Amino acid sequence: MRTNQKRFINTSLVGCICLAGAFYSKANAQDAAEGKVLIDKKYEREVSDIAKKRSVKDALKTVQELSSQAKENLIMLTEIPAPPFREAQRAAKYADLLKEYGADSVWIDGEGNAIGLRKGTSREKTVVLEAHLDTVFPEETNVKVRQSGDTLFAPGIADDTRGLAMILTVLQAMEKNEIETEADVMFIGTVGEEGLGDLRGVKYLFREGATKIDSYIAVDGSGLGRITHVGLGSHRYKVTFKGPGGHSWGAFGLANPHHALGKAITYFTEEADQFTQQGPRTSYNIGMIGGGTSVNAIPFESWMQVDMRSESPEKLNGIDKMFQRAVQKALEEENAIKRSGPDLEVDVEMIGDRPSGTLPADLPLVQRTIAATQHFGGEASLRTGSTNSNTPISKNIPAVTIGAGGEGGKAHSLDEWYIPKDDYVAAQRTLMLLLTEAGLAK
Repeated sequence: MRTNQKRFINTSLVGCICLAGAFYSKANAQDAAEGKVLIDKKYEREVSDIAKKRSVKDALKTVQELSSQAKENLIMLTEIPAPPFREAQRAAKYADLLKEYGADSVWIDGEGNAIGLRKGTSREKTVVLEAHLDTVFPEETNVKVRQSGDTLFAPGIADDTRGLAMILTVLQAMEKNEIETEADVMFIGTVGEEGLGDLRGVKYLFREGATKIDSYIAVDGSGLGRITHVGLGSHRYKVTFKGPGGHSWGAFGLANPHHALGKAITYFTEEADQFTQQGPRTSYNIGMIGGGTSVNAIPFESWMQVDMRSESPEKLNGIDKMFQRAVQKALEEENAIKRSGPDLEVDVEMIGDRPSGTLPADLPLVQRTIAATQHFGGEASLRTGSTNSNTPISKNIPAVTIGAGGEGGKAHSLDEWYIPKDDYVAAQRTLMLLLTEAGLAK
């Protein structure tokens, strides 16, 4: 491929984009090192050619005409609570909407995902378009949407209820304009993306024996330009040191769970600090600690929750092993200095395991996402993230996570907000991406 057949798009991801060697010429090495992505113009032509089709033009117009209904769906879905592990009510409504808007078959699977299948003409490939149903908020949270000017306020309205609403718009536009794809398309609202949900919905989609998925497009959050193609993996643990407990004076000399926990944190963070100063970006955090009953009581348990993340599976496994060593060292040392009573015990429970991985920026799905984003005026930027696309990315299945348009902020807070400004543009981009990846039937 000649150099003059390509042009550059700046990205926010530096040093994490693994492009196939043949995709570069020596003259472009400097640009690659600076985090620029080479765009193959054939994908721009592909998008441009499809956009000229009469049925596609009509569908894009329909998307814009559906903006008011998309807003109504956004408000309606936001006001259906979907706390962690309790997404069933929202899933049921979403399944009803998928059926109403034209999916060939609709069901809720064994994990609680709401799925609408739209059959392709060849059925030789399956493409997923997905957003997550769950929010981070507990069941008693007030999720009533309030509006001030053009801004909508409610917990979870942008993350990720807007994604759910946008997917419905794409389905409606395809149905209203009788657009057929070569591949099967599964429109999905997944459970368990947030927090301790640990991607359980998407993991179930990729379980052994499930329908083979060939491409995965996740929609999460607002905005137009960001494209996540590197999965940020994480390991999360709850560690609990346990002992008999007792009076701080009368039972002095018993092994103390708090003391062991403090040692574990010290040993881990001192070594992890050095470990994370070089190589692929890696992080660690002691997010929660607890235990004890009184200032004058030796606690009977002490616990912490720990989060470790890395772009590299090897680095993630490395810091995990470091953490395990620190916990065992602390346990042994606290037991060695006790003066009476039984030894402490420790329970190490894995409460989160998000896989990591990297897809090359010259992958057709990534290139098509950039091309479709540019076509609708977006400034494409490739990113690393922890989203539902982590699972397919870790399995080397083409996958991206994209934004659902508009503007949003204060995600995961009670003051979360969303402005549906030109939000239809992201829906048009998503429709175009889906048609290029699933193949527009002749």
